Order: sequence, then C-alpha cells, then structure tokens
Amino acid sequence: MGQCRWPHKSSPPGLGKPSISLCFAAKQGEKLLGGRFVGSTDPIMEALNSSIAVDQRLSEVDIIGSKAYAKALEKTGLLTKAELEKILGGLDKISEEWSKGSFVVSKNDEDVHTANERRLKELIGDVAGKLHTGRSRNDQVVTDLRMLLRNSCSVLSTHLVQLIKTLVERASSEIEVILPGYTHLQRAQPVRWSHFLLSHAVALTRDSERLGEVKKRINVLPLGSGALAGNPLGIDRELLRKELEFASISINSMDAASDRDFVVELLSVLSLLMIHLSQLSEDLIIYGTKEFGFITLADAYSTGSSLMPQKKNPDSLELIRGKAGVVIGRTTGLLVVLKGLPRTYNKDLQEDKEAVLDVIDTVSAVLQVATGVISTLQINKEAMEKALTPEILATDLANYLVRKGMPFRQAHVAAGKAVHLAESKVITINHLSLEDLKTISPLFGSDVSQVFNIVNSVEQYTSPGGTAKSSVLVQIEQLKELLKKQKE
Repeated sequence: MGQCRWPHKSSPPGLGKPSISLCFAAKQGEKLLGGRFVGSTDPIMEALNSSIAVDQRLSEVDIIGSKAYAKALEKTGLLTKAELEKILGGLDKISEEWSKGSFVVSKNDEDVHTANERRLKELIGDVAGKLHTGRSRNDQVVTDLRMLLRNSCSVLSTHLVQLIKTLVERASSEIEVILPGYTHLQRAQPVRWSHFLLSHAVALTRDSERLGEVKKRINVLPLGSGALAGNPLGIDRELLRKELEFASISINSMDAASDRDFVVELLSVLSLLMIHLSQLSEDLIIYGTKEFGFITLADAYSTGSSLMPQKKNPDSLELIRGKAGVVIGRTTGLLVVLKGLPRTYNKDLQEDKEAVLDVIDTVSAVLQVATGVISTLQINKEAMEKALTPEILATDLANYLVRKGMPFRQAHVAAGKAVHLAESKVITINHLSLEDLKTISPLFGSDVSQVFNIVNSVEQYTSPGGTAKSSVLVQIEQLKELLKKQKE
C-alpha cells in the first residue's frame, strides 16, 4: 500500500496507537527534507524517528500557527496577497481534512508539521514552500505545543473546578454528619464528614491555582526564534503574538527553541494533583471496606470479582491511585531526558509530547471519574456513629482538666490514666464513676459527664479552620469564593 489513513482524534498515546509498521510498505518517495541525504533511511530508524502517531494531535494548532506566520510573511513582503490567500485557503482545506478524519498520512511524514507542509504543496503547488521561510521546526513545534497545552490547561481546570464544586456541595448538604477523624489510621477525634470532604477540596484548590499559574508561563510566544538564532527577515513577532493570543514574547531565541520548563511544570502540577486524588481515593477505599462501612460506592464506579460473587470492588478509586504512579513516572522520565541536553534543540525533546499528552488524557479522565464517584457515593451514618466510641473523647477529658487549671502535660497524663483504668475494668471511659476519676485527679467534678457528648466535642472547635459547624460553614463560603475568583 502506498499510504495509510489515521484518524484525527487518536487514542491516548499507548492506547490503540496505529501501528507505524503498517506504513513501511509504502512506495519509497522523496523525503520533504531529504536534499542533504542519499539513499533510504533504515526502516527501524524511520519508525523510531517518526512521531506522527503522537503529534498528529497538534494538527489544528499547527495550522493556526502556520496561518499566523503566513500573515507575518505577507507583512514583510515575502508573500504577495494572492500567495497569502492561496496558502490560507490550502491550510483551511487541510484543517477540514483533519477534522473529518480524511487526512491521508504518507510514509515520509515523520511528524505532523511535515505532513501538513507536504499536503499543502499537493494542494497549492510550489508556493507552499514559501511558508517555511525563516521558520524552523524548532520554533514551530514548541509554539504548537504551547498552544495545545494552553488549551489543555483550560479543559483540565474546568474538570478540576467541577470536582471541587461537587465536594463543596456535598459538604454543604451533609454538614450534620459526624465520624471519627484519624491519625496513623487510629481513631483520633470526632470531626464532621463535611470537614473531611473540605480537607480534600482545599488541597485541590491549590492544584487549581497552580494550574492557572503554569498556564501563564505556557502562554509565551516562541515563534520567530528560528532554529536557534532568531529570524533574519524582519518578521513582526508582535503581530504573531496578537494573532495567536499569547500574553508575551520569548526573550531569547536559543532558550525559546530548547525550553521545556513549561512541560515539566505542567507535569509536576498534574503529578501533585494526582497525589491528592490518590489520597482521596485511599481514604474512600478504606471507608468503603466492610470493616469500616462508612460509605458505599455506586455500581457505576465499582466492579465484581471473577471468582467471588459477593465482591464489590472499588476499581475506580484503585485506578486513580494507580494512575498517580504512572503520571509521576512520566514526570520523572522527562526530567531525566532534559537533564543532560546541550543547547539548543535535540531530538530527545521529541519525548515531551507523548509524556505530556498521555498525562493530560489520564488526568482528564481521572477528574471526571472522581467527580462521578463523589457525586454518587452513599454514606452510612449509622456506621460512622457506631465508630464514635467514647475513648475518642480522651483529648476532651484532658481539656476539661486544663479548663480547671491543670497544665496540659499533666492533664494529658491524667486522661491517659483514665483510659488505662477503663481498659483494666473492661468498660468504656464514659462509664468510669466520679470516684474512679477522683483517684486520678481531685479536679474531676460531676460536670465531667458533659465531656462525653460527641456534638459538644465538635462544636468546641470554633477557631478558623475547625470542625465546629460555624467554622465549616465559613470554610464552605471561602471555597465558594475561591471558585468564583478562579472562574473569573
């Protein structure tokens, strides 16, 4: 076969990727950039060198960038108005082919940029060759990547904000529910279920802020930097900036061609986001076990066992937890690629796109699944209340003595002795008699019984950030305000 068709909207890198080897039988033709070389490239090298299976996702932004560059060439007088119109018309046709899935990829198209250039020549003839005047694939590809990642940040931000909003809405509607809070996976102090949900929402708002910050650093125009030395033809980079809606122009052409800090930053931000989602998943996995029984996942986000009919597995949450490791691995992998590169462009940089596009696809899916999980899970108030055993109020017992004038370190020891005494008597701490407590400290009085009230316990934490209802309501409003600002 002489050509192979690949759809425009490819699967995530590594999933359903078209086999490059299917194109090896293509008829040998002249390479677009082959003037310097004699003979054909080794087919395995051809496959290793080719990136179009991944970077065809840049097709639309590549066309947008090329149209802007054509306008800049026309302004310098390097294109006539007629030539500009011809090029723009050809690029529009190519864009239509990509969107319809009818673009035909040739064997010699090593990447989307050469594919578009080759197709443009087929459509409009030799005038297509003028489009690359003064432009290198080095500044072309990094411009395309910045545009794509800029758009991806907006999509990811939308999904992330929706997840945060879902957590906040759930916290608002279930504010009266109380469960144990844990440290070291041991029951520690009673907290509101809403307080738990908001703890994860707050962490995610930091991720949302970081996503907005990295988008600002992505939004810098490298086009016009050439291969590394700049553009010698008087290209108006300000025109390019306005056409492509960048906020600023790169300062140094060598840095612009080789800079992938923005990719690493985005991967790092998304890695931290995935860590937060993994932590949320771990909490819910534990809470969903029969041993805890605090929550039940919807069937839509669970699977069964191939052997044990009774099983309902939290695969959605386990996949999120597992994907966090994959995303972190992608980030680490690109850092290792970059750490030894000399200035400026090196082919190693081809690895950036598969890494970041795979991560974007993964995080986009994970955020939507996480939102679905949170919005559909059921809570078991009875199981949560049952877990609120009296010893969880031992800190409150110490605070009772503090209010009576005892130094906290002594009060801590006294409360510990009360716990031990209850254990030795095989009773719960709230069933110790006043006489029992007075053997520990004469400061205990009849009012000590008020300590053993779960609602009273959570309601004493009224300081900002606390688990009292008034404090949680303030947190909800703070998060709503943050979401409003980020949306603006």
